Amino acid sequence: MKKTFFQDDEARSDEINISPLIDVVFILLIFFIVTTTFVEETGVEVSKPQAISAEQLQKESIMIAITSDSRVVYGGRSIGTAGVRSLVDRLLSREDLPVIILADRSVNAELLVNVIDEAKLGGANSVNIATRNN
Repeated sequence: MKKTFFQDDEARSDEINISPLIDVVFILLIFFIVTTTFVEETGVEVSKPQAISAEQLQKESIMIAITSDSRVVYGGRSIGTAGVRSLVDRLLSREDLPVIILADRSVNAELLVNVIDEAKLGGANSVNIATRNN
C-alpha cells in the first residue's frame, strides 16, 4: 500500500502547474484593457471635403457624422438634429472634449449649421468640421 502511495506522489510531481501562468495572463489582459484608449467612430462612411488648412485634432473627441442622405449619426445610430444637444451635454458632463463633425461634402449648409448650433447649445466649447488633406 505504501508503494502505490509513493508512486502517485512521483507522478504528480512531473505535472506542470499552469495556474500561475493563467493568473499572469489575466493580469496582463486587464492591464492592457484598462490602459488602452478607445476612439469612438461614427459608424458610417462620409466623403469629407478637402481643405488646405486642415489640422490634426486630438483623438479623444465627440465625433458626429452627417451622411449624404442628411442623417445625423453618432456611434452607428441615427440621433437626428434634436439628439445632438442632449448627447453633447451628457458626454461633456464626464470630460471636456471637442466636438468633431464629419459632414459629407454634399450636405446642406443649413443642416450643418443646425448641428453646430445644437452642439454649442449642449455646452461644447470647441466644434470642428473634419476635412481631408490634399
